[in-house]
Amino acid sequence: MPNFAWKGRNGRGSMEEGVLSAENRDAAAAILKRQNIQVVNLREAERRIRLMPKIGGKVPSKKLSIFTRQFSVMLDAGLPLVQCLEILGGQEDHKVFKKIIDDVRSDVEGGTSLAEAMRRHSAAFDNLYVNMIAAGEAGGILDIILQRLSTYIEKSVKLKGQVKSAMTYPIAVIVIAMGVVAVILLKVIPVFAQMFASMGAQLPWLTRMVVQASEILQSYALWVAALIAFIIVALREWHKTYRGARVLDRAILAIPVLGMLMRKIAIARFCRTLATLTSSGVPILDGLEITARTSGNAIIEDAIMSVRKSVEEGKTISQPLSETKVFPSMVCQMIAVGEQTGALDAMLSKIADFYEDEVDTAVNGLMKLIEPIMIVFLGVVIGTIVIAMYLPMFSILTQIA
Repeated sequence: MPNFAWKGRNGRGSMEEGVLSAENRDAAAAILKRQNIQVVNLREAERRIRLMPKIGGKVPSKKLSIFTRQFSVMLDAGLPLVQCLEILGGQEDHKVFKKIIDDVRSDVEGGTSLAEAMRRHSAAFDNLYVNMIAAGEAGGILDIILQRLSTYIEKSVKLKGQVKSAMTYPIAVIVIAMGVVAVILLKVIPVFAQMFASMGAQLPWLTRMVVQASEILQSYALWVAALIAFIIVALREWHKTYRGARVLDRAILAIPVLGMLMRKIAIARFCRTLATLTSSGVPILDGLEITARTSGNAIIEDAIMSVRKSVEEGKTISQPLSETKVFPSMVCQMIAVGEQTGALDAMLSKIADFYEDEVDTAVNGLMKLIEPIMIVFLGVVIGTIVIAMYLPMFSILTQIA
């Protein structure tokens, strides 16, 4: 759509100016009228395309959320778009994000729409963000869209935090357990092995296994560490491939407790993202594609893309969604009701609220379940080593007796 440079008086009587995108001059005037702007000058802006290198570095979600919320408040207060970006860029302390905001402001000043200016900065603004901004510009409701975006980002950050808390605790305990066992095998067991060798006693099979494990670890400690690191890196790289992502993500969903938690997180993310997009005026096909890309699980992504293909052929969302066997029947039925009543975005928001609460409960339950399991695991591992070291002593005392 073409861009129009405008100048006019706001509701307080002060002069403002800026650039907006619209289908034609009349549409641009209508958008300004809805914003309570009395137009003084309205003309088509000259497009200025700047070819600049892509800025590297990832912008933290918390920074983006604060930026979006403040941007919304400023626009709602009646500040011009360029002035909002200038203020936000001036107060930003994150160097990469500050450079991105300044570049966006410069592009907008040159006649580029806000969505197009943001599209080239994928380090900060993903497809979901850009498409919603474009819908907001087209409908003249950019401040409302920014409010929805900030709410979505805050909830998304909360979901990511829950995933991290669900995964960090068991991984940390396993790593600590492996470290404790490694120290025992490298430092403690050799002392006992030397003592048993000097006695010339016949060692039980459990003790021999522990001593052999200690000798292997002493001889090949670096190789074992390198092998573990190689396996971790190889799995991460394999997960980046099409086949690897589907195999590993399917395996994660099949894990008894953790798999159900990850499924609930994916459903909450799907419903929240699609609700935010549809309520902002993004076409349903584009919304499903963006939702699939941000699902975080290859199996969920494939299911959503198959639904998109069916919708493209004229079907509803609920019917092909139930055929994927990935989403619970309750979710499919509620989406069907939302489609029938014409309140799909409201129904999706309710489902997202429900599953976000379910994720809270599931994370707390997982923590309570993991704690005793890890204690038992550590007790069994260390207890086995201790028993293996004391068995020869019992045997020697029995022979002496």
